[in-house]
Amino acid sequence: MPDEIPDELPADDPPGRELRPTGSSDPRPDDAPPETGRDRLLATMRRPTRAQAIVGVLLAVLGFSAVVQVNNNEQDNTYAGLREQDLIEILDALTGTAERARREVDRLENTRDQLQSESTSRKAALAATEERVETLNIIAGLVPVTGPGIRIRIEEDTGRPTLTSLLDLVQEMRTADAEAMEFNDTHRLAAQSSFNTVVGGIELDGNLLEPPYVIDVIGDPHALRSAMTFENGPIEQLEFDGASVEVTELESLDIESIRDPERPVNAEADPGQ
Repeated sequence: MPDEIPDELPADDPPGRELRPTGSSDPRPDDAPPETGRDRLLATMRRPTRAQAIVGVLLAVLGFSAVVQVNNNEQDNTYAGLREQDLIEILDALTGTAERARREVDRLENTRDQLQSESTSRKAALAATEERVETLNIIAGLVPVTGPGIRIRIEEDTGRPTLTSLLDLVQEMRTADAEAMEFNDTHRLAAQSSFNTVVGGIELDGNLLEPPYVIDVIGDPHALRSAMTFENGPIEQLEFDGASVEVTELESLDIESIRDPERPVNAEADPGQ
């Protein structure tokens, strides 16, 4: 039969003393202050159980989701309080801005295309001008040139070539599209070149030519040779004068001599051309 609990506390137990079951293992001394709710909360935060940690993580995730949702609601409500007319005006303004931006883009693209076209035209004109200047310099004998052609060697055997025979030779070479001519590696021919008969021989532009006469001509070798060998052509005329003629076709021929530029005295460029 279980022991009966006495109706009254023993007289030696002072009032307010905490009763503990017999054999309790509580390490606190009898005179320790009682544990409060705050103490229990701090103890739980210092050493949370697994279940408490999971609950804490879930609460953090829930709080973050709530903050994101509130921010989205604030962003989505930017135009929520506007009237229909206000929204229409805003839409019209945005449409007008987009249209102006499109027109500005079109204008800039047209300007770019125009500048590119002008730049291309200027480059083409500059290239054409440079090519024209180069051609004129070659014709005028102002620059050294190289290219295929023929070499004509004239030696005096029984007589001296006449002025007429040399002029006919030069004219036939020009008719065969000779691009450059040079006498004796020294004297460059040009449009204003002239031959004169003097005592002791023939002068070219005031310079006495001495035999043998070596004429280098740049152009199509076959066409130039044909211009020398046709019936009653330059070779037959020179041989009739008592000279011997040798023509050699060359794949590459260098003409190094140049002329000093001469400024025209009477001719002027036409500004309308």
